[in-house]
Amino acid sequence: MAKRVSFGLTLPNRGVVLGVTTVKEMLDLSQEAERSGVFDSIWVGDSLAAKPRLEALTLLSAIAARTERVTLGPACLASFPLRHPIVFAYQWASFDVICGGRSILVVCQGGRGQGAGDSEMEWAAMGLDLSERAHRMEEGIEILRKLWAGNNVSHQGRFYQFANLTIEPKPIQQPCPIWIANNPHIFGASEKLLDRIAQRVARLADGWQTTFVTPEGFRLAWERIERQATAIGRDVSRMPRCLYYNCHINEDRAVALQEAKEFLDAYYTTSFTAEQLNVWVAMGSPQECITAIQRFVEAGADSICVRFPARQQFRQFERFVQEVAPAFQ
Repeated sequence: MAKRVSFGLTLPNRGVVLGVTTVKEMLDLSQEAERSGVFDSIWVGDSLAAKPRLEALTLLSAIAARTERVTLGPACLASFPLRHPIVFAYQWASFDVICGGRSILVVCQGGRGQGAGDSEMEWAAMGLDLSERAHRMEEGIEILRKLWAGNNVSHQGRFYQFANLTIEPKPIQQPCPIWIANNPHIFGASEKLLDRIAQRVARLADGWQTTFVTPEGFRLAWERIERQATAIGRDVSRMPRCLYYNCHINEDRAVALQEAKEFLDAYYTTSFTAEQLNVWVAMGSPQECITAIQRFVEAGADSICVRFPARQQFRQFERFVQEVAPAFQ
């Protein structure tokens, strides 16, 4: 029996644009995920124009209307630095009320490079400087926390200034959780940059999410966050540690690899190598998938958001629920 872990279901909302899935299928799958008792959360992706898809908050609101128990969030909100934080604070607070306090906001600074789409075009279209994305993310988090916690709020920051502003309604959750997602290991970041990224999580986040990493890379990244937290006197021992992962179940591993590649290449408008997919996808027989997931659990992941890189979303879902998830319960 494998160690217990919390599972989330990640819906491929870009698939509506690509013809991989439909709105009805995603909403039905959300209900089935909750009904199964296997999944504690449901997630959707996000991008403005670099990788077009159904808008995350709109889709999450529809899922909220079809579910009662599971927590809901974006994995991750890549457009967060592009959104005006005052407007977004109002939108997300309203969403937290609509879903009955089941929201988890996961923000990131957005991607660049392989699989990120044309992020330069996206930022230029908004009249913003892509190099500012990390600073805009940090200031946005600060503004959300202020507006959700108090009234007559004032702020004098690098990008935004306002005085005596009150946002209503407030989120049901107090505090309303904000996680930070990052995956600097993909780009071969320097030790100095890795420390700065880890320090940001340690200082600002209520949870951490990462992806495209080996089990050993996951463990080392979390240890770096713990060191940075200790240095600033913060205890992160109970901070959620979430892996965004893919799973394709097929006894013929070569077929699983090919189908996952076709799906992910189209999804990210790139061409992933077999080596990259072996990092990012649990694939093969149910036991092979269990073993791959278990390695991350042993490395410290306490929740795993699973996406099925396949056209047969319901079939993969059913196999995961029946043949993989029971090993972790």
